[in-house]
Amino acid sequence: MSVRPIYNFSAGPAVLPESVLRTAQQEMLDYNGTGFSVVEMSHRSDMFMSILYHAKQDLRQLLAIPNNYKVLFLQGGATTQFNMVAMNLAHGFKRADAVVTGNWSRLAYEQMPLLTDARIHLAAHGGEQFGYYNLPAVESWDIDKDSAFVHFVSNETVHGLQYQTMPKLADGMPPLVCDMSSEILSREINVADFGLIYAGAQKNIGPAGVTVVIIREDLLARCPKNIPAVFNYQTHIDKDGMYNTPATYPIYMSGLVFRWLQTQGGVKKIEAVNQLKAQKLYQAIDGSGGFYQNPIADGARSKMNVIFKTANADLDKKFIQEAELCGLRLLKGYKSIGGMRASIYNAMPLEGVEALIDFMADFQRRYG
Repeated sequence: MSVRPIYNFSAGPAVLPESVLRTAQQEMLDYNGTGFSVVEMSHRSDMFMSILYHAKQDLRQLLAIPNNYKVLFLQGGATTQFNMVAMNLAHGFKRADAVVTGNWSRLAYEQMPLLTDARIHLAAHGGEQFGYYNLPAVESWDIDKDSAFVHFVSNETVHGLQYQTMPKLADGMPPLVCDMSSEILSREINVADFGLIYAGAQKNIGPAGVTVVIIREDLLARCPKNIPAVFNYQTHIDKDGMYNTPATYPIYMSGLVFRWLQTQGGVKKIEAVNQLKAQKLYQAIDGSGGFYQNPIADGARSKMNVIFKTANADLDKKFIQEAELCGLRLLKGYKSIGGMRASIYNAMPLEGVEALIDFMADFQRRYG
């Protein structure tokens, strides 16, 4: 008897490549012939230090990270990072700029003022009063050249928006700080355009528990000595990421994902696949004659988190329930948005998107 495949459309913790899960399964009791499981391995052992080193090197290769940038694997998630950014990079500045385009950039804007004397200036917003349906052009951002930094989120997981062209500031402007949690490694970027990049792993890298931080070396000079060491980037750099016990198993899993991505042809190849997946899904929505709706402006639609809905909430609920029975799992939209959300990260195969499209067509035939 054939078994219907399960496709995980969760926004995070999200789908991982099947080959990665199988490798982790095989190595659970004995990693690389060491006789140790990674989950019981000392973070200071040569075994784990090798895992950490190769994870960093593979990430550097995938993103072409310049030599004047440091890479950290920290705990606390992206939520901790926008607080650490304020504590570390705004010291001695009168102002920092924030772009608000959805749920996560809004939270950062609200939280950063609690941890710095600098005024957090709202440099641009994506129309909160209308539900965040578009993105403010970079040219419209109200930025002060003397600001500590400019913070933005490149892909808003909840609201389904994404900057199709990654923002870049002119020379002499403040460093860009970007939360890339839900899109990192999904397309090619120029790391040198940013002062700091951070990303929670649980969306497009690995399991929950580790957060990638990529920081330009010169910015470390800003880190003040009067904040707790565990929140100081310089402390973590000085200790090679070992100031406190790192999330060893999530780092190991992330390393497996980096290697998997290399076998797929790297970021350039996976970007083409992501483009195709998103194109097919949006065509299904737009071609439904209004049965399915996506409110996001064409130029701001996310290729990672596709939101859509039907004419009413009851029908949305039925869609989610019936999709679950067909192996299309975790399509329920964010609680404040409703409707459906299909997260189609790197590890979501094209077959999963096609299965969703087929279900959407069948559902419309029966209820349209």
